[in-house]
Amino acid sequence: MNNNKQILIADDNSEIREIVKILLESESYEVIEAVDGQDAVDKVTEETDLIILDMMMPNKSGLKACLEIREKTSAPILFLTAKTQDSDKQLAFSSGSDDFLSKPFSYTELVARVKALLRRYYVYRGKEKIEEAENIAVKDLTIHKDAKSVYIGEKEISLTDIEYQILLLLASKRRKVFSAENIYESVWQQPYFYTCNNTVMVHIRNLRNKLEDDPQHPKYVQTVWGKGYKIE
Repeated sequence: MNNNKQILIADDNSEIREIVKILLESESYEVIEAVDGQDAVDKVTEETDLIILDMMMPNKSGLKACLEIREKTSAPILFLTAKTQDSDKQLAFSSGSDDFLSKPFSYTELVARVKALLRRYYVYRGKEKIEEAENIAVKDLTIHKDAKSVYIGEKEISLTDIEYQILLLLASKRRKVFSAENIYESVWQQPYFYTCNNTVMVHIRNLRNKLEDDPQHPKYVQTVWGKGYKIE
């Protein structure tokens, strides 16, 4: 899994970059360094498999860099930052990131997050063995599992791999109510903690903003108050 996987680490703190570089290179990843947000945007290419961003950087913040990087690639983005408030996490996810890890961080946890993000990305991109493909239709929305694409009518909807996996999970078992815990452990493949609820909520909101004509009155991803989410 690690062979030739390229990871971009962007942080204005050279010591943090060096620590992460040594850690990831010990796992046989290729590591590219960026010194600020603009440098990160400039260095992202089709060969980049994962991006690690600090939130606060000179020239261009991590949040702004994340938004611009999302226009170039669907590769997973992990925020590695000293900012720890729930509002910071919501900003990170709203800008298009896939995961969030607070400083100081556990080396073991960082590696685990990187491996999980890459594993999901490569399944999502069809670069590893996946389940036999079949389309799923919900009203005028169609999920093409073979191409990992989503259409409403004839319009293709651009989703991150996390958004796609949430949609696929709900659509594969229509009318089943999935709690935030169900969704988090199924999609992120990590143990659920109460604070993960906000992570799920932000991704559901982002998904609705892309799918729904009126996100406040969704016709696809519906909320079952006090229980979770479902697709009819």
